[in-house]
Amino acid sequence: MSRTATVERQTGETSIRCTLTLEGSGEVDVRTGLGMLDHLLTALARHAGFDLALRAEGDLWVDDHHTAEDCSLVLGMALDRALGERRGVVRFGSAYAPLDEALARAVVDLSGRPWAEVELDTVREKLGELACENMRHVLISLAMASRTTLHVDVLRGRNDHHKVEAAFKATALALREAVRVRGGAIPSTKGVLT
Repeated sequence: MSRTATVERQTGETSIRCTLTLEGSGEVDVRTGLGMLDHLLTALARHAGFDLALRAEGDLWVDDHHTAEDCSLVLGMALDRALGERRGVVRFGSAYAPLDEALARAVVDLSGRPWAEVELDTVREKLGELACENMRHVLISLAMASRTTLHVDVLRGRNDHHKVEAAFKATALALREAVRVRGGAIPSTKGVLT
């Protein structure tokens, strides 16, 4: 089985194309124009075991917000489409990821009900050209567009880069677990995941 989706999104602010394969090998090619965003999305896909190709052109002369948000929305839409009706998925996933002194926890439910609680505990304004507030927004937008419940907490850390990267890696590991296929039933007492 190869669960793959391609999403293209064109707005007055961004132009994005994304192809996502859930049964991948961690082959990633991300180019958004924002080095830190490329780094975080690469870590997310690679540690989830996804193949991801994502190209974005955005209005970076304005700031980083539109590009960061729209890349995450497109990635979330691709995840939602690749999951299909979510038949047979494990559905739930949780993981911890350390990065030196930082430790993050992520818990996901591919419920079809979007919700996000994300606490990254950053103190700097930016990492590279990406605002720390937008790193949180990327995870929230991913959850909303993929119709996923996502809880991410940085439990400890002193270096903002380490904290945020640990959070994205924990999210990746939780997603890797949740998207696995185990049987053919829809894992819900309702009989649907919407």
